[in-house]
Amino acid sequence: MPPTVTAPELVAAVCFGLAVLHTFSTGLFARLAHSQPRHAGLWHLLGEVEVVFGFWAFVLFAALFWLTGQAAAVDYVEGRNFTEPLFVFVIMVIAASRPILVSVMQLVDSLAGLLPNARPVAVFFLCLGLVPLLGSVITEPAAMTLAALMLRDRFFSQGLSTRLKYAALGMLFVNISIGGTLTHFAAPPVLMVAGPWQWTTPFMFATFGWKAALAVMINASALSLLFRRELTAKGRGREAGGEPMPLTVAGIHMAFLVGVVVFAHHPVVFMGLFLFFLGYTTAYARHQSPLILREGLLVAFFLAGLVVLGGLQQWWLQPLLTGIEPTALFFLATGLTAITDNAALTYLASLVQGVSDEFKYAIVAGAVTGGGLSIIANAPNPAGIAILKVGFEEQAVSPLKLLVAALAPTSVAALAFLLL
Repeated sequence: MPPTVTAPELVAAVCFGLAVLHTFSTGLFARLAHSQPRHAGLWHLLGEVEVVFGFWAFVLFAALFWLTGQAAAVDYVEGRNFTEPLFVFVIMVIAASRPILVSVMQLVDSLAGLLPNARPVAVFFLCLGLVPLLGSVITEPAAMTLAALMLRDRFFSQGLSTRLKYAALGMLFVNISIGGTLTHFAAPPVLMVAGPWQWTTPFMFATFGWKAALAVMINASALSLLFRRELTAKGRGREAGGEPMPLTVAGIHMAFLVGVVVFAHHPVVFMGLFLFFLGYTTAYARHQSPLILREGLLVAFFLAGLVVLGGLQQWWLQPLLTGIEPTALFFLATGLTAITDNAALTYLASLVQGVSDEFKYAIVAGAVTGGGLSIIANAPNPAGIAILKVGFEEQAVSPLKLLVAALAPTSVAALAFLLL
């Protein structure tokens, strides 16, 4: 054991490892809820993927309280930056509001009518191809929310095969992760390094963006063609008619969304906008559907737990990221992303001084490439799980099946970043 490793760091590493194992065991807790109905509530709670990291963050806090005392434990938690969990919660709720969802669905429907495929196939392709790329503008969490809601309502709720559901979920996670790299402000792992490394939107598009866009389109096209018969037979190609959405209401919702994106680094401002948004939706309730507050809070709880647990992992992560040849670093970053948040990896990389441009490219490309391999790999993934898990048995997503489903689109992304 290195002499510089402290007891809190060791405990944090153990808690982090147990949290990762817990994410792969949610199905077990779901079965326990059936076999032990007396404690079904507890088992269902522990079987919620979004609860896992928050639960183990509380375990870590209790351990720190015992090891270092109240003041030190509280200082550590208060010293963490919870801007990202707050932002994901706010952007997820606003992006899922009915006026914005209807507007995006109308855009998808209009574009689907221009494509030569059957309408359900065209809509499916746009959900996995166009919407992830919109994440570079409206942010990845917002794109994830919109794509997941459309997939849920038009495909997952229509009796698709489990194989197609996992394939779509794995590809959605991968495409969202790489689809946010066309700009410097939309993807969490890019945000961690854009300032310290002075990366701009033109640089991101020239270095990462066009490669990511090509990979996203290849992935979406391949899956749409492979399952075109099932999609045509079961998918819903057009949204059922309803009360038309006034342009003014849709515009105001878009303005709230843009305002939150612009002030993404300033929680005091975007939380104020969010409270104003809640008041507006109450005042004009006839144009609204229930806001996904519960789902958003669960996702924020998950990410906040990741922030608390991840803050004490630098002692073993940073040595892994230094002194490695760029190609090997790319694959290491891709693999590590599956068990850590990719933004945490790039944040640690931004702290290393005097690194080469090849190091910077490898660590970021690897981090976004591996963003679909697990639920914790990319910040928006829990949002997708929260929305789409209703389409799976026991409302539980198997981490192993998700990993397998994400391997093919991840390989396409890897080839794009390594060879182009």
